[in-house]
Amino acid sequence: MKLGTRRSLMATTQSQMVADLYTAKTGQEIELVGITTFGDVSKAQLSQLGGTGVFVSALRDKLVEGEVDFAVHSLKDLPTKQDPRFVLAALPERHDVRDALVGRAKFADLAPGAKVGTGSPRRIAMLRALRDDLHYVPIRGNADTRIGKVTSGELDAIVLAAAGLNRIGRQSEIAQVFEIEEMLPAPGQGALAVECLSTRSDLVDFLSVLDDPRTRSAVTAERAVLSALEAGCSAPVGAFALDDGHTLNLTAAVVALDGRHAVRKSAAGSPSEAMELGRELAASMIAEGADRLMGEQSH
Repeated sequence: MKLGTRRSLMATTQSQMVADLYTAKTGQEIELVGITTFGDVSKAQLSQLGGTGVFVSALRDKLVEGEVDFAVHSLKDLPTKQDPRFVLAALPERHDVRDALVGRAKFADLAPGAKVGTGSPRRIAMLRALRDDLHYVPIRGNADTRIGKVTSGELDAIVLAAAGLNRIGRQSEIAQVFEIEEMLPAPGQGALAVECLSTRSDLVDFLSVLDDPRTRSAVTAERAVLSALEAGCSAPVGAFALDDGHTLNLTAAVVALDGRHAVRKSAAGSPSEAMELGRELAASMIAEGADRLMGEQSH
């Protein structure tokens, strides 16, 4: 079986992890097929490229053409609007959802005016809410390229997903992991998505052996918030849900880019109603002005 993956070290490492899990569970041999996406070759900021889908469309093209059987994505790269041609056949057990600081010092110990790099408006907004005396610099590139900017002294620190750094064996570079109370992660952060054509019911059954129900309910609620707010990955929206087997607890926030204003709400409900919980929480956030905060970002 052929697994389509982006060519970056992060993507191929994640895809190989998933392939190994399938082989261990089913005995099926899986071959990785590297695919270059527009998001990988463009130097533009992610928010200018149109957000999440830039890493996804090339992989989906290969699924449609039959060149690969399934694909592995970072879930936060997937658009929230489901394309009926494809199905999320498995959401394996999620890894660390938190954001991590790579740098020479902990966040509180960085000197005023220190340069902190991140390509995410969400991270910039939430970091500014914690410290508005630092200089936040938009950056692109893979993890190695970004870490290199700290090593070379071009930046004092960068912020990346803890899960990604752990997956590529760079956890020793982490100066600090931000707790969820300090920085709400991106919806779906730390989760991987296994996708195939919706017409391949045989494949859906095979792939679903890695599906983790608690991960699925949690990320469904988080992504429902993002979808109901009509926000892409370029919007400063954080969300985190936890399914303890009985109750699904969800917290979400929209933060103004200057970090000075935020709408943050929590809700709890049944894991089986994850989508509704997310939508209802988003509606109550909009009632408190979340859409106005997001509207300010686009002007």
